[in-house]
Formats: sequence, structure tokens, C-alpha cells
Amino acid sequence: MTSKSIPQDPKGPRAFFGRRSGKKLHKGQQVLFETLLPELTVDISAPVDPGALFSQAKRIHLEVGYGGGEHLARMARENPQDGFIGCEVFTGGIGKLLETIDVEGTTNIALFPDDVIKLLAVMPDASVECLYVLYPDPWPKPRHHKRRLIRFEILAEFARVLKPGGTFRFATDIEDYANWTLAHILRADSFDWAIAEPGAWHAPYPGWQATRYEQKARRQGRMKSFYFEFLRS
Repeated sequence: MTSKSIPQDPKGPRAFFGRRSGKKLHKGQQVLFETLLPELTVDISAPVDPGALFSQAKRIHLEVGYGGGEHLARMARENPQDGFIGCEVFTGGIGKLLETIDVEGTTNIALFPDDVIKLLAVMPDASVECLYVLYPDPWPKPRHHKRRLIRFEILAEFARVLKPGGTFRFATDIEDYANWTLAHILRADSFDWAIAEPGAWHAPYPGWQATRYEQKARRQGRMKSFYFEFLRS
């Protein structure tokens, strides 16, 4: 098992997320934070072997910034033979997913409720088959672009933990962020992008179900999304 350090900014680490909490958790969610979350939280005090987190998992999936957890919970439900790691810092989203896990009795999800940079730093090479970044915060103002998750040092870590031929899916409804991501991916030299024809990136992934965020975006008039899929070369 090997891992590499993520290059550090001389001015200190820059979190790609903003606030960690919004509305106060209701009583049921607070109870789950105190009881269920500790059982599911990935321990990063030592190198993490994702395969050891789940019994005989065929594949390991990692979703970064899962929001309310709709996609993560559905994928875990539809693929019980696989193991899923979800990384999210927003307490409201964590609370919603914990409720789903509790009600459904899900056993193939582990959670990391902190900055994904810390998790990636202790993960071994080629340990993940599928990685998802779906509708991340676009940080639209130019002065905030440094907070965007997609940047070269993070893509290098994504490439490192993905197995050769592994899949990286990125979705956004913000065209500027779509262009930003493609520009970084094409310069990273670690991913292949096979696109059949112009505009095909607007077609959702097979079996896709819109998240609440995506439904809200449609109501607000953002009618197009970009669904990119890259392969680890």
C-alpha cells in the first residue's frame, strides 16, 4: 500500500468548500450524528485500505461532495456487491444520508465527514474503480476560482487512487465550470476522454436519476447540464 502527499500551497491549504452547516439538525439527525456516524466514519489515523472497509467488495466507489446523498444511496442500493465511500462536509447533507442509511439498513457505505484532501492523502494507489464529483460548488466569482475542487493537484490524486481504466464522472450545470474542468483534464495527461459527437455530454449517464439540486436548477432556468466521463489512462 502506497500513498503520496498532496502538494501544499505555501499560503496554507485552501478548502474548496464554504460553510459546514446550515439549518440546525433536527433531533433524529442529531442522534444519528452521535450514534451512527462514528460507526461509518473512515479512520485516517493510519493508511486507509478501501477494500478492507467492506467485506468482499467487487469494486470501490468514491463520491466527493455527495450533497443529500441521493446518488450515493441509490448506487449503493443498486450495487450491493460494491463498496461506497462518501465524502461530504455539509452537516445537512450528512444528516440526510444518515437517515437514508438508517431507514434502509445500508451496509456498503462508509463516510468521511471532512476535507477529501485528508482522505486522499492516506489512500493507496489504484484502490478505486469509480470516482464521482457531481454538481460541486462552482465558486463562480473569479477571485474564488482557487476554491474549486477541480485543480491540478487534486486531479493528480484522483488519478493516483483510480485503477487504470477506472471511471471519473463529473457533472455540472455551470458552463464555465465545465470548460474549466475540460481544460484541466486535457492538460493532466492522466485521463482519456472519449466523446462520440458534439453535444453528447448533455446526455445523462445511463440509469441517471436527477438529484434535488438538479431539479432545483431546472426550476431556476438552468436547463442544460454537462455529464462528463473520463477514463484513467
